[in-house]
Amino acid sequence: MCTWLIWLAAGLLIYITQLAGILLLEHRRPAQMTAWLFISFLFPIIGFMAYIMLGRKFTRSRRLDSYKLETMEFACQMSETVDAVQDVGNKQLEQQERLFAMLTGLAPFPITSRNKTTVLTNGQSTFDSILEQLEKARHHIHMDYYTIRDDHIGRRFLKVLVRKAKEGAQVRVLYDGIGSLHISDSYICELRAAGVETCCFLSPRIAFYDRKLNYRNHRKIVVVDGIVGFVGGINIGDEYLGKEPRLGFWRDTHMRLEGDSVYFLQELFLKDWAFAAKEKLDEHMYMPKHRCEGAERVQMVSSKPGHNDQTIKEIMFAAMTAAKSRIYLTTPYFIPDPSLLMVLRTAALSGVDVKLIIPGIADSKLVLLASLSYIQDMLDAGVRVYRYEKGFVHAKVMIVDQMLATVGTANVDMRSLYSNFEINAVLFDEGTIKRLENDFIEDLHHCRELDLQQFKDRPWRQKAAESILHMLSPLL
Repeated sequence: MCTWLIWLAAGLLIYITQLAGILLLEHRRPAQMTAWLFISFLFPIIGFMAYIMLGRKFTRSRRLDSYKLETMEFACQMSETVDAVQDVGNKQLEQQERLFAMLTGLAPFPITSRNKTTVLTNGQSTFDSILEQLEKARHHIHMDYYTIRDDHIGRRFLKVLVRKAKEGAQVRVLYDGIGSLHISDSYICELRAAGVETCCFLSPRIAFYDRKLNYRNHRKIVVVDGIVGFVGGINIGDEYLGKEPRLGFWRDTHMRLEGDSVYFLQELFLKDWAFAAKEKLDEHMYMPKHRCEGAERVQMVSSKPGHNDQTIKEIMFAAMTAAKSRIYLTTPYFIPDPSLLMVLRTAALSGVDVKLIIPGIADSKLVLLASLSYIQDMLDAGVRVYRYEKGFVHAKVMIVDQMLATVGTANVDMRSLYSNFEINAVLFDEGTIKRLENDFIEDLHHCRELDLQQFKDRPWRQKAAESILHMLSPLL
């Protein structure tokens, strides 16, 4: 009997120690702490082991941070930056000096002056534009993707990259170890055989042993000859052309960029390449002078794992706080942290027109349930929530008044905001903002607006599932 009590006491002590460890290590991230405590409560040993493998905070590399400073300094030297709010060319932003000070003081990249942007709606126009530009490459092609698939569109990219490498262009392809988990060995071998340099960003095996499996490079970057760049929500795969029967039509948004902003896309690629491939490239070779005559103001904003690297979230928060008339938000995964949840509710309660588009057809039922667990708070505050029903909506777009808009890779979820490497473009040109607004209004025609009372009357089983997923949502 005494032996049994000793074992019970020992087990209880270990259990309490595990919970105390999570409380101590995650006290600065309450949402993540709650999720891990819930998992550890249900699965005492397995849950804590999962936390040790997946919950480890991302550590910086001083060596790479030093390299970043070098490439950033050169990119700033090559570009014209905006130092006064009157020079942004946006009348509404001129009235927001505090927001401008935050944008220029917090973001790692400056607002640049000489740019031309093109909004690319959906997969076909995006792939056509990127492939057309790849064909024009003379010096180099740099690609940084979360997902690359060995399917029809993936093979089209393969053929172009192989051909350009054989013609003498430097071609580098960086892909995420989890997002591109199913890319075939033959695909990579064909690229390398032609002289294309490839690298896997935190491959599963390395990430597992290094306890960084939870941290993914979610960026989608293409830079051609240092002159033209692309960024947005679209990876390389047939599903982005609507060829996934379960999801059907795929609604997405991407951007084509020319001018100063491309220097900072390039800077980010060089940094990612140095991290993954352990190779520092000479920034002077990949940031040539451009001849772009555009006058659009653009700011590239990146974020990475870590409590002090939430730049995208902070800019979203500041912009939405400054909203006077409208906030339009499209996201495939809506799992906001408390600060974004509060600013959306506060904006709607104060009379701002807040509209939110989320999927009607989901690529992940678990993530959808987690997203729906936040919706009643939105509806109660007067946020108008729409579910897109034409297919799967994957666009990541925010429009605030006529003041600014963002397009990029970051979802409004805690994975993007805290655990992923992301990149967004902040846009100030009123013509570009209007184009994004038109796309948003067109999307509303294919949506079903949620009614508060009907949503409250949803089945109790769904409410229970949402409650469970709500606690786990910071980890999804």
